[in-house]
Amino acid sequence: MRALADPLRARIVQLLAVEALCVCHLVEETGARQTNISNHLRVLRDTGLVETEPCGRFTYYRLRPEPLRAASARLDELAGAAEAARAQTRKRPCP
Repeated sequence: MRALADPLRARIVQLLAVEALCVCHLVEETGARQTNISNHLRVLRDTGLVETEPCGRFTYYRLRPEPLRAASARLDELAGAAEAARAQTRKRPCP
């Protein structure tokens, strides 16, 4: 979740959801500096959200759907628990 909280990383993820892109494409699309994009891609790779594909002297980045589905399932579980808690009228007493 923290990896997606940064606005530029969220934009990168949004772009990679549509197609595989290299750093030069992401620089062009976002207007961010190459080093900034590379640092954000490292974070996304380290969290498992992005995978790489070498292509000549370039590296293409592709979004992995599995971690997004897992996060979505966890958020859905939390939403269900929140709905159940909201329906309860009983509150835990303070000490």
